[in-house]
Amino acid sequence: MKARAEEQSTAVRMNLMVKVLLAQLGLSVVLAMLFWGFKGQVAAYSALLGGMTCVIPNAFLALRLAVPRRDPGAGALVNAAYIGELGKLALTVIMFVMAFTLVKPLAAMPLFVGFIGAQLVTFSGFLMRDKEMNVKERMNNGG
Repeated sequence: MKARAEEQSTAVRMNLMVKVLLAQLGLSVVLAMLFWGFKGQVAAYSALLGGMTCVIPNAFLALRLAVPRRDPGAGALVNAAYIGELGKLALTVIMFVMAFTLVKPLAAMPLFVGFIGAQLVTFSGFLMRDKEMNVKERMNNGG
């Protein structure tokens, strides 16, 4: 019974991670389209690149946390979180360095708007999680 509950909990976390990553990707595309309409092609791909600079490292962290480990204990999860967060930070820095050195022309303001916008989507994950927890509580309480 405990294993099944833990399995369901893992599935819910994975589902939430996928939803947040897809929402970040979706917002990045929408921002790129808006910038394309108002500021042109350079601003559009800059905004999309900024969004991807957020989404790709977040996907790396999500995979680090979601991949099953040989040791299912809390210590292994903490280690995975540390490595995932360090990898996320390194990927973010590498992607910004690559954007500023390899992409010419580049519009800095749309790049950062795309990055910050995608980062802010992460907070929607907390709202989604709270909503799912409230629904589960109501179902468990019979109402």
